[in-house]
Amino acid sequence: MIEIPESRVLARQINEVIKGKTIREVVPRRSPHKFAWYFQNPEDYPVLLTGRKIESAIGIGSMVEINASGAVILFGDGIRLTFHQTESDLPEKNQLLIEFEDHTYLSAVVLMYGGLWCFPTGRFDNPYYLGSKSKPFALDDSFNTAYFEGLIENPAVQKASAKAFLATEQRIPGLGNGVLQDILFRAGLHPKRKIGTFTPDEKSFLFEVLKTTLNEMVERGGRDTERDLFGKTGGYQTQMSKNTVGKPCLRCGETIVKEAYMGGSIYYCPHCQKP
Repeated sequence: MIEIPESRVLARQINEVIKGKTIREVVPRRSPHKFAWYFQNPEDYPVLLTGRKIESAIGIGSMVEINASGAVILFGDGIRLTFHQTESDLPEKNQLLIEFEDHTYLSAVVLMYGGLWCFPTGRFDNPYYLGSKSKPFALDDSFNTAYFEGLIENPAVQKASAKAFLATEQRIPGLGNGVLQDILFRAGLHPKRKIGTFTPDEKSFLFEVLKTTLNEMVERGGRDTERDLFGKTGGYQTQMSKNTVGKPCLRCGETIVKEAYMGGSIYYCPHCQKP
């Protein structure tokens, strides 16, 4: 799933290899998917996008926004984006395929669910998208100590768990259930622990760890549980994830645990992260 590290990495790679290319052909919905979400009628995408030049890409929370001379191509968190040098490399099934004039391709595949929205600039009023654009991005300087304190000191979140605080209500766009596992492990906090029980030092340390962990994930090309624009797994080795459950904690040797919680899974070390 696309979260903050992947949206930044994908946008950077798109700017490196696709920026400046002109769209030759667009094939929407080649393989129908029940949970593929489009903007209005996807059959209109070819008329909207053909002939437009890719100008830039940016990671917005868990979304990747591509600007194409007056139009926007927006991908949500459940999309796998892949760049292809030749037609022979294309996936058999995809939910949106863009061919460029140099006969390279960008394919978008819905993994479980996901948005593939193409629209004229300024015409998309999705609150999730607009909220992600309006709030400080966790890796930017505007997401600072004062801003984080405003989030975590809010009386409304004191009874929320650490996971709920970090990954719900779009408090921090793009920070989802995947990246929060390592953030909480490094901060020594259990995912179920209530915010109201955190000490001032723990809150301060959580902010510091949040910033450094996300930056490290980006610098290493994303997490090893996800793939980049070229189909390669990221270079950041997750410490708490599906890749490490049942293995010894690298810090203390205790077995890493997986539990179902809040509609998803949590991974933690019972010794390093006391409830």
